Amino acid sequence: MRGGRAAAVRCRVVRAITIGQPGGPEALEWTEVPDPEPGPGEVLVEVAASAVNRADLLQRRGVYPPPQGASEYPGLECSGTIAALGEGVTGFEPGDEVCALLAGGGYAERVVVPAQQLLPVPDGVDLVTAAGLPEVACTVWSNVVMLAGLRRGEVLLVHGGSGGIGTHAIQVGAALGATVATTASGPRLDALRELGARIAIDYREQDFVREVREATGGHGADVVLDNMGAAYLGRNVDVLGTGGRLVVIGMQGGAVGALNLGMLLGKRASVAATGLRGRPVDGPGGKAEIVDAVRRELWPLIADGRVRPVVHERVPMSDAARAHRLVEAGGLLGKVLLVVG
Repeated sequence: MRGGRAAAVRCRVVRAITIGQPGGPEALEWTEVPDPEPGPGEVLVEVAASAVNRADLLQRRGVYPPPQGASEYPGLECSGTIAALGEGVTGFEPGDEVCALLAGGGYAERVVVPAQQLLPVPDGVDLVTAAGLPEVACTVWSNVVMLAGLRRGEVLLVHGGSGGIGTHAIQVGAALGATVATTASGPRLDALRELGARIAIDYREQDFVREVREATGGHGADVVLDNMGAAYLGRNVDVLGTGGRLVVIGMQGGAVGALNLGMLLGKRASVAATGLRGRPVDGPGGKAEIVDAVRRELWPLIADGRVRPVVHERVPMSDAARAHRLVEAGGLLGKVLLVVG
């Protein structure tokens, strides 16, 4: 743990990004809000930074509301310093530098977090940069490792390789000894090769099924991490090798598609679709279980430099509208961070 014991400062003016009427980036407003207080099992974090995720864009448009009981402010992750502990919290102290997986509320100067969703800032990572780790780390580890069971020597195909999840998944796959293939637009392929992608495919110019099969001697992919959904469903099943596992984590290409069950049966393959935000904190597959696995197994890979955060730009949190425009415009490599102050 980092930092020493510090007294919490309460009854202060706190600001957060709120959403007026759902719509474009202009709907985001930096305004005064009530100062949150931690309940039993919770921790109050003085936020240093948050990060922009696609779920935030959907929430701003009014099509992805926060789960029941979650903060109404956007923001699925943050980093900062513990300001106060709720009743029954152990293992942390005021002053500790942490990052956190959230169901909402990261776009704020202060946020309350279930203690089981806190992570120490990894060695070698500064406090602000750590804000871009929890969501991608928990998403990638829970899907690629805990669910799909990626093993050394297998082939991992990562769609959307230049985004926050993609840049992280490429590095995790390479660190675990997999052969990593990825799709992205041409200008970013060299950067993805530097992160560990052995097979880099320009999705605008190349057929990823053909490219992966040719590069693997006809084997195909053992695990596919997909953010496109319906648009890629048929080709994702096609690219799977025998015993392959397709994990769908996004629907940027649509929600409804046709599934060739005959092909799936013939390959003894599987398709899973998962989300992270709406999971319960406790219980099998809950956030606490995922966060614990990330801390034990992934954080050492970050501490020794085999996996590193990739940040495209840091933007003041008060200018969150500009950060949303950056993400919506595309062409990024890694994450956009929102920095308090």
